[in-house]
Amino acid sequence: MKLQQLRYLTAIVDNGLNITAASEVLYTSQPGVSKQIRLLEEELSLQLFVRKGKSLEALTDAGVQVVERARRILSEAENITALSSQLSGELSGQLVIATTPTQARYVLPDMLESFQRQNPGISLRLHQGTSEQIAEQVQGREADFAIASGQNELFEDMVTLPIYSWERIILVKKDHPLAKLANPSLTDIVHFPIISYTYSFNEESSLGRVFNKAGVEPNVVFTAQDPDIIKTYVRKGMGIGIIACMAFDEVLDDDLVAINTSDLLPAVTTWVGFRKDRFLSDYMYDFLKQMAPGTSRKDIAGVISGNTKEGNVIPFPGLKPVQEHPTFGNQFDKCCNGFSL
Repeated sequence: MKLQQLRYLTAIVDNGLNITAASEVLYTSQPGVSKQIRLLEEELSLQLFVRKGKSLEALTDAGVQVVERARRILSEAENITALSSQLSGELSGQLVIATTPTQARYVLPDMLESFQRQNPGISLRLHQGTSEQIAEQVQGREADFAIASGQNELFEDMVTLPIYSWERIILVKKDHPLAKLANPSLTDIVHFPIISYTYSFNEESSLGRVFNKAGVEPNVVFTAQDPDIIKTYVRKGMGIGIIACMAFDEVLDDDLVAINTSDLLPAVTTWVGFRKDRFLSDYMYDFLKQMAPGTSRKDIAGVISGNTKEGNVIPFPGLKPVQEHPTFGNQFDKCCNGFSL
């Protein structure tokens, strides 16, 4: 049995049992992948796939168990390589972060610039996407860390560290009726078309639950991942925008009115997460300490080993609003509850 065969096996599963797609991801030939899978089955004396002609229909029961163990073996092989580099004193590596456009555009730039200045041998890669895409990238080992907001069952298996909280704001044009109200209600809001983040009004989201509890139905006409796109369509008069407070700039967005919702809509927590079986290099611990100053290596190790009562959540008593966060706060002179209306 070879690690290469296990990589081929998991790649096939991750690509919907499509050998051609898996071979493209692996930068090898389709016949070569098929041959290695056949050799693996012969060595194990097991049939790993249910076949229909030349197509793979499903994993067999044995195949499910083999894939599960193959993933653990490949993960440990990656961890050994990372440990070897660290013990040899190599100041090189790669940090891959999967996050949302809001975090990538408005929160992370200064912090990542500082991190790379302190770790010049570490290359950075930033993937942007929805919660589903972020979860897939971390679970599929395409990314080291997820940085996302809110609670989602997609991330239940990850070790998570809360970083800061933030408020939502409503954006309208200056001549919009809501701009004249000091404290608009949910009933006032649902009278107008709403433009917001993709999936922000799902039933499991905190925003969706607020409207459901109030018994009012939001009229969501347009969704996007990027807050700048939401602002563009607010300017077009297509609706009112609901976005993260960090995405509002009093100077660049001076043609819009920001309405504070801290008494109307719940605050949201942003966190950083990673796979429990992920080996954390020294520079990864440095990254986590910049994200959440005051978090100790001992706290992180305790959660990974399962020796804490908090489950998969790393305790961070220093959780504050983003504008008060010691790493990110200096970017937001006026943010969330602090901006002037």
